[in-house]
Amino acid sequence: MSTVANNKKKAPNKGNAANEEILNTFQALRNEQRQLANKISELELDLNEHKIVIDTLKDLDGDRKCFRMVGGVLCEKTVKEVLPVLSTNKQQLTNLIESLNKQLTKKGVEINEFKEKHSIRVKGQDEESSSEKKVEAPARNVMVNPL
Repeated sequence: MSTVANNKKKAPNKGNAANEEILNTFQALRNEQRQLANKISELELDLNEHKIVIDTLKDLDGDRKCFRMVGGVLCEKTVKEVLPVLSTNKQQLTNLIESLNKQLTKKGVEINEFKEKHSIRVKGQDEESSSEKKVEAPARNVMVNPL
């Protein structure tokens, strides 16, 4: 008898397996969204560094020596050699950030559609949105006289 009871416990529940698969897919989508957001913030930091260096170098003489780190190697160049490369890199970073922002927006829409399709409620988010919908009772003033 105990063998039969154990076999029943081991038999997978189809509904439970489907729910786990849906949850795993949802978590994977959210992880992809987080990775995109992290990459965007990292690239924005690089873009800001490029802007600072370009602003610093644009007022200098073009024949002045400067050093640039390329793949972990410090290279001696001139300002007129480095400035166009930095400007090109800055533009490419800007384009990449715009592209990743579009992907992030699409991923957000995809996650929302997936949530609606499978009736997924996120614990922290749904409680906040439902509490915002409730009409608050007017505040009452109560005075307590400590003895």
